[in-house]
Amino acid sequence: METGTMDDAGHDGEHGAGPAAVTAPARAGGGEPVWTGLPRGLLRMRRLLLVVWLGPLTLAAALVPGLLAGPGWGLFALLPLGLLLAGWPMLGRNWQSWRYAERADDLLISRGVLWRQETVVPYGRMQLVEVTSGPVERSFGLAGVQLHTAAAATDARIPGLDPAEAERLRDRLTELGEARSAGL
Repeated sequence: METGTMDDAGHDGEHGAGPAAVTAPARAGGGEPVWTGLPRGLLRMRRLLLVVWLGPLTLAAALVPGLLAGPGWGLFALLPLGLLLAGWPMLGRNWQSWRYAERADDLLISRGVLWRQETVVPYGRMQLVEVTSGPVERSFGLAGVQLHTAAAATDARIPGLDPAEAERLRDRLTELGEARSAGL
């Protein structure tokens, strides 16, 4: 599998485009797929949520027991602080593991750090493609693409895309799905 390297700005060092740049379907002739990573905004959103949840919890775990039972009990704050410090790089590795590739007959979605999972969704099996965006995602300018197939086990999601890319992908997958299912 071919992947480019990402710099800190989220740009693909090999191809000169950002990780969410629109890429052409995989080369004809069965070559390696052209992978597209997720935008850096998804990583920023997830890290902010980590700090929003564990930051106040760390302060509460330090202050409440420390003030009520004595300063030694304030050490309970080390647990949420440790989770915050460990979660920061783990979110980065998880973000880097997500990617997708549009091929001639199917869509590949790859993710996972410890347990690598690659999902292949044939265009002809797609029944519904929807763009979703919750309030937090919208505030970060992100949207996700949800793919539904006849078998629930093959439903797939691509999170944290730029809304324009999510709509482009939805339209392309819907068009390809209709063309492939008409041929069945």
